Order: sequence, then structure tokens, then C-alpha cells
Amino acid sequence: MYAIIDVETTGGSPVNEKITEIAIFLHDGEKLVDEFTTLINPEKKIPYYITTLTGISNYMVADSPKFYEVARHIVELTKDAIFIAHNVSFDYQFIRNEFKRLGYEYNREKLCTVQLSRKLIPGLKSYSLGNICKHLNIRIQNRHRANGDALATVKLFEYLLQISKYQDQFITNLPGLNKKDLHPNLKPESLNTIPMETGTYYFFNDRQELIYIGKSKNIRLRVLSHLRNYSSKKSIELMNSVAEIDYELTGSELVALLKESHEIKQNRPIYNRAQRRAISNYGLFSYYDNEGYLRFSVQKNNIRSEIPLRSFSNLRSGKSYLNHKADQYELCQKLCGLYPSTGACFNYEIAQCKGACIGKELPEKYNERALKVVHENDVIQDNFFLIEKGRVDGEMAVVQVQCGKYIGYGYADNSCIDGHTELLTDCIQPFDDNRDVQQILRTYIQTKKNFQLLPYSNLC
Repeated sequence: MYAIIDVETTGGSPVNEKITEIAIFLHDGEKLVDEFTTLINPEKKIPYYITTLTGISNYMVADSPKFYEVARHIVELTKDAIFIAHNVSFDYQFIRNEFKRLGYEYNREKLCTVQLSRKLIPGLKSYSLGNICKHLNIRIQNRHRANGDALATVKLFEYLLQISKYQDQFITNLPGLNKKDLHPNLKPESLNTIPMETGTYYFFNDRQELIYIGKSKNIRLRVLSHLRNYSSKKSIELMNSVAEIDYELTGSELVALLKESHEIKQNRPIYNRAQRRAISNYGLFSYYDNEGYLRFSVQKNNIRSEIPLRSFSNLRSGKSYLNHKADQYELCQKLCGLYPSTGACFNYEIAQCKGACIGKELPEKYNERALKVVHENDVIQDNFFLIEKGRVDGEMAVVQVQCGKYIGYGYADNSCIDGHTELLTDCIQPFDDNRDVQQILRTYIQTKKNFQLLPYSNLC
């Protein structure tokens, strides 16, 4: 998968300046499969000369989301994809620094269409986006806007893919794969046999010991990212230790997540003990206080033992979500953990809270509205099969939940889907339910789209 990206900014320094617009086009090597474009409030003034160049003014971004509000979507959209841009270091460093300010380490494989164009279309006087698009008769609409420049880069990339007879080299010939840092038993040419498909992968050392388990929507890209990762002593140690690689296709991303979680608990590979930082570090929790009011709080997921109603990449995005729900349902800031006070909340002072914070509104009346937030996020409560694509054509991956409990997963022929729940039940391989699995299911259902939920009747 390829993520073709362009950003507009308040200036040229990734350290001191901010993003004002971002466009992401997701490409599977044949066609566009997803896209995302938005203006971003940079939380600083846009210089006049930048507005003259891009047309983006302070007025235009005033009501746009701030970067932290779209950060999670950017991570999800670009996960397991090669980050592609024209002069990639500019766009990549801006995005990395925006994430760095949030305390998140953003790393992706990169591909520069300037460098690739120099290799595949030699002899041009200039390889600027404007010049090369003019040379190839690629029309750029909305020049110096993220969407226009990114879409032009998409067309350029598709042209480069078409004229190249060695598409695999787009991946394996990227800089950073150093043979001398690999284990002598691991042959670089063997990496070309690893498919660019969804599944789990397994690293073994030279004593045939399983040392790491991972999952990815693009196994080959993820494996290669491990073998180019010099970010820490642990990552280099893992890179040096991988003597053999195995994989198993799942088709379904959810099955890959569930399989990875189960097998890590079962095998306890040495390099999985310190898992990479998750994008869902904070959770939304609810509880009833002594007076009977339903309260909310945003806390780190590992602080409390229960499963959060919803997960967030950071505290700020969790608070932003809760603020939005408080406004939507006229909830009390104090009871939502947004306004610490021994008395009334601020919204009560401006007549936007009905007084639950000082006992003026009865718990029963207040909780009717507060429960709407719970019900919006209470996705793991019924009996259903979650259906996704399988490993091959004509096959579907099936995950079963019964009475809110995870039962397991399996694979079934497409013909079993319509009205044949007993056949779906027969295909399920049982697995343990636990807190991690529940959070995987909850987050997946809340954030993903490409699946089908098939309810069925069962007395709980």
C-alpha cells in the first residue's frame, strides 16, 4: 500500500512552523482506495507571503481541526503504507514533528518521487512537481494546495509504476536495508517471497526460537521496516537476531490483530515483552458517584482494570471528544472530569449546565442524557458475527461474539453468509476472551468500516 501525501505549512522549518493543510491518497498499486484532505488550524498566524502562495488564510483555518484532532486518523490511514511525496523529506519531517509535539514517534517507510523520477526519467532540466507534470502532460489543479499537489503526485506515481518493469524494487531497493547488519542466515533475496498482504509474521533466531510476533496489513513492508530500524538499541538487536522469517495470511485485519494478541500471550516471545507504543493510550471510562450521577473520566488505559468505552491516542484528544459530548448532550463539565471544582462548573455559571454539579438537577434526569454517551460507545453487547474478506477469493473471515463475549474466529465460504448462522458457528475456532481482546474488538468496530455485522438470536 502507498500513501501519497502533500502538506501546506506556515513556513519552511519543520521544527518552528506548522501544517495548515494535509492531503493523503491511499493507493494499492493499481487504483486509489481511500483519501483524506483537511485544512488544519496551525495554532499560529499564517504569514502573508504564505497566504499569497497557497491561498490559505488565517480566517480559513480558524474553525478547522487542530493536528491532534486528526492525528489518529493519519496514523490509521498510513499504517503499513509507504509514505510517498514529491521531495518526501519536507512533508515527512513536518508530519513527524507534529506527532513529536504530541509525544508520539511517527515512523514510515519513505519513497521520493523526485528521486524515482530522476532514475526512471533521466535527462530533465528540473524535477520540480510543476516541471515534471508539464513534461508528462499531467494537469495540476489547485497548485500549491495539498489536495491538488497530492493528486498530481498520484498521477506521476502511477506513470512511474507503469513504466517500471520492476515494481518490487520500489520496496526492496529503498535505502536503509544494509546486508551487513542482517543475520548471515537471512538472505535478502528471500524477502521478495514475503507477500504484500494482511496477516501475522514470525521472527526466529538461529536456534529456531520464536523471538517476535507481529501483524500487518502489508506483511512485507512491515518486515522490511524491522530490518531497517535503527531507532533504538532493542530494535537493532532484534534486526541482528532474525535468522528466519515465517508468516501466515489472515485476509482480515481484525483476525490478524486477534491472532497476534493470542499468540503473543501463548508464546511470550522475548522481543514482544516491550510492545511498541500503542496509538490508544488513553480511554474514556464511566462510573456512578455516591449521589447516583453517571460520571466520565479520561485516563490512561493501564491505570484501570476495566475496558474503556472508547480509546484515544492522547489525553488531549480524549478531552476534546468528551467536551464535544458534553456540549451535545448538555452534560456537566464537573461530572465529566473537565472542570475540577468543589462547587458549580463553569457551564452552570453561563446557563449551559442544568445544575447536576450542585445537585440542582436530579440524577435520574441527568443520567438519561449521560447514558447516550455510553450507548454510543457500547458496541460489544449483543450476539453477532463480524464478517470480513478472507485469505482467498470466495472466502470470508468470521469473528463471533456471543452475549458480549468473544468466542473465536474462522473462515467460511461466501455462500454460508446469508441466513446460515449455524454454518458460521461451525467454522469458528474457539479462543480465550480477555480484556485485550475486548479492547481490540471495541476499537476496531468504532474505527473501521469495511466489515459486515450479522446479528443472531441467543438468550444470554
